[in-house]
Amino acid sequence: MSEVFTGNFTQQEPLPQASLDAAMAVLGHGRLHRYNLTPGETGEVALLEQEFAAFVGAKYCLATASGGSAIGLALRAVGVKPGDRVLTNAFTLAPVPGAIAALGAEPVFVEVTDGLVIDLDDLEAKAGQAEVLLLSHMRGHICDMGRLMEICDAANVTVVEDCAHTMGATWEGVQSGRHGAVACYSTQTYKHMNSGEGGLLVTDDEDIAAKAVLLSGSYMLYERHTAAPGAEVFARHRMETPNISGRMDNLRAAILRPQLAELPRQIGRWNERYRSVEEGIRGTPGLTVVERPEQESFVGSSIQFLLKGWSAGAVGEVLERCLKRGVELKWFGGAEPVGFTSRYAHWRYAASPELGQTDGVLSGLMDMRLPLTFSIADCELIARIIRAEVGAVFQAREG
Repeated sequence: MSEVFTGNFTQQEPLPQASLDAAMAVLGHGRLHRYNLTPGETGEVALLEQEFAAFVGAKYCLATASGGSAIGLALRAVGVKPGDRVLTNAFTLAPVPGAIAALGAEPVFVEVTDGLVIDLDDLEAKAGQAEVLLLSHMRGHICDMGRLMEICDAANVTVVEDCAHTMGATWEGVQSGRHGAVACYSTQTYKHMNSGEGGLLVTDDEDIAAKAVLLSGSYMLYERHTAAPGAEVFARHRMETPNISGRMDNLRAAILRPQLAELPRQIGRWNERYRSVEEGIRGTPGLTVVERPEQESFVGSSIQFLLKGWSAGAVGEVLERCLKRGVELKWFGGAEPVGFTSRYAHWRYAASPELGQTDGVLSGLMDMRLPLTFSIADCELIARIIRAEVGAVFQAREG
């Protein structure tokens, strides 16, 4: 009888007891709003900002209502206006081009390689078309950041990094998000820290930091931020920067602070699961593993592989066969969006010419979450199922 996996691909681990205790303390005193403080109190949000800034090595940090709101604030803070063009990856999730479109700006999509990173040759060719690049480290894959910054610096392109999938990852020892002018992270349930929704923005630029705080809705209470620039910097911007209210609250910050302390250990656990699946599927006929460059230290909270040159029908058969055995694979090459797997051709608010290279990659791209509720034995079983079902379809196709 064929093995069947019975786990849940969307079930996260329970929050640590320290998060529960911190949440109850906030609920007990009732001061959930980040600016609702007693005399001399710093507040959970401000403390999280201090701790996250130290974790990534940034001067300034702002906690926000979501990862998407962090991106929107960052784009506004670097000066993106209606009608501007903004470079971004063709392979990303919908909130990334959505943040650009929400400003009335126009996404300019850059091709993706079969390493699932932005194509730096295409970026170099298009760099003169915009003054800002919103770089998505999609599904945790990091490109050659040294070359990317050389391209952008030469063309005077400001880099905003979307690090929703790379919190805790590094490129050549540098934390993800520390190459560009500003970086945004997510604490949505399926990311590396879980507060349901939430985001973090970091930068070393005092003017970007001050604008972001004002945009987030500080009500001229910016002096209560402890991971922010001085009052003289806010004075330059406070009368000209609109309040669009995208703050994090003390309850979510309280939940997150203990998780941040545990993040290095959690990264190690994710990567054990990733390597287990990767090793189990490597060498499967018709399946290409996405190799990770040695300069990259990644966080394996999801895994991707390619079925290069496969027809849509054959890919669909793999999806169906794996699902019958309990393994939920997602496909970014479908004609219609399903769940979060939309692609650039589906975003009609962001018109784009066809991108043949990206279409070729996405047509065979398989994606799978690896929650920490999976054991190593679970991951080995999942890999055996994928190997068997991909192999069966490949053999039938070749035969």
